[in-house]
Amino acid sequence: MRHFIRYTAVGAVATALHYALLVLCVEHFGWPAWLASGFGAVVGAQLAYAGNRWFTFAHRGDVRASWPRFQATALLGAVLGMAVVALAVRLGLHYVLAQMLATGLSLVLTFAVNRAWTFR
Repeated sequence: MRHFIRYTAVGAVATALHYALLVLCVEHFGWPAWLASGFGAVVGAQLAYAGNRWFTFAHRGDVRASWPRFQATALLGAVLGMAVVALAVRLGLHYVLAQMLATGLSLVLTFAVNRAWTFR
């Protein structure tokens, strides 16, 4: 449970960056929400990697092993998020609410994969 709480805290910071980029890209640059969601997820994942490696899992293993695994997991979460946002927006949900739904689903999936595979 301690790992999950730390993972959530690191995720909150990375998610704040993700949402800031999402809103900026949609509102200022006119990007489609699904694309902005993916961009925010990729950038946020870089911050999340560092926090999860050192704070959440206190991982001391080789970065060359964990970084590609984390990126693959983050990409899985980003693709899931992009799909959820695209579908939810198409169904009429506001893009930020759609992203909130995507974030919840992604959190559970990526925690399980990161714990079992990336930082084991």
